[in-house]
Amino acid sequence: MEFVFLAYPSQSELRVSSFLGVSLVYTWVITGNVLIMVAIQTEARLHRPMYYLLGSLSGVEISYTAVVVPHILANILGLEKTITLLGCATQMGFFVGRGSADCFLLASMAYDCHAAVCHPLQYPLIMPPTLCARLVVASVALGLCLSSQRVAFVFSLPLCPARGVRHYYCDVPPVRCLVCAQSHRHEQSVLVAATLAIAVPLLLIAASYASLVASVLRAHSASGRRAFSTCSSHLAVVLLQYGCCTFMYLRPSSSYHPEQDRFVSLVYTLGTPLLNPFVYTLRNSEMKGTIARVLTRNRLPQEKLQVLSFLRVSLVYTRVITRNVLIMVAIQTEARLHTPIYYLLGSLSGVEIGYTAVVVPTSWPTSYGAFEKNV
Repeated sequence: MEFVFLAYPSQSELRVSSFLGVSLVYTWVITGNVLIMVAIQTEARLHRPMYYLLGSLSGVEISYTAVVVPHILANILGLEKTITLLGCATQMGFFVGRGSADCFLLASMAYDCHAAVCHPLQYPLIMPPTLCARLVVASVALGLCLSSQRVAFVFSLPLCPARGVRHYYCDVPPVRCLVCAQSHRHEQSVLVAATLAIAVPLLLIAASYASLVASVLRAHSASGRRAFSTCSSHLAVVLLQYGCCTFMYLRPSSSYHPEQDRFVSLVYTLGTPLLNPFVYTLRNSEMKGTIARVLTRNRLPQEKLQVLSFLRVSLVYTRVITRNVLIMVAIQTEARLHTPIYYLLGSLSGVEIGYTAVVVPTSWPTSYGAFEKNV
């Protein structure tokens, strides 16, 4: 049993431009979030609960975009845009699980902001490192539990013979539209799981920020206002993330609109992970300074140099492969380009992919320091 994705463009120009746009955004998502994780790991001043949670959020966002974006890129260029039943359920489970973990982590960050602003003297006791680790583990575990429940409810009902998914990947709303039998109990169960993953953390965030704002208004200290300014960037991410998730998941299946929902899904699949590094660094002088030092420092320890070298080589190699593959696909799919000059250009792109593939993958382990640099 297979599902067919019906949302991808069929025109070669749109396929090429879509592949290029998604590849560029995905590259920035990975680069920005990895930079945040490297900066927090390498700078001792950032070994605090707020930045530990921020680094965990970046890791979760890398993982949940990795569940669907490579599949989207493959389907844009591929001829058969299909996925098996097991593959669809697995993709939905991991995507929804990582997205739910993202929501729980945002709630944990709101609690951390509340503790830092409202109880600065007791903050080290309120948010010890062990509690931060437990919050991260609990967020991931709860996300996976709730996603397993939602996937089980969706796929326990009989599916219609027409298996066309009007979406870019397997998500709960588009797959739920393929269910033939209408079960009010199952739909309520899916909505309850979505409420636990979205509405409950959102209420906790609202309560934390209400108390935080009241505390800042009562106190007239400059430090409290600076802390509130730092936490306001977190609020901007919360509004974008929860607004899209509430629109997508906290409503009945009868109100599903494929075209509109596809755009909203791209916002929280690519838009939010792309904006998070900018939001958290542009409003935070410590993060900006640390990332600048990580990128420009001349005398770095060997381990940091290896990590940065690995990131640079990976980014350049991804751009080389993407551009040359786009040239080859455009020439192959467009009849007007079936001329000798474009045939030679496509051959040149293939040769460049080949000779970079000979040396670049072998340089990854050495640039990261995993193996000895000899043959």
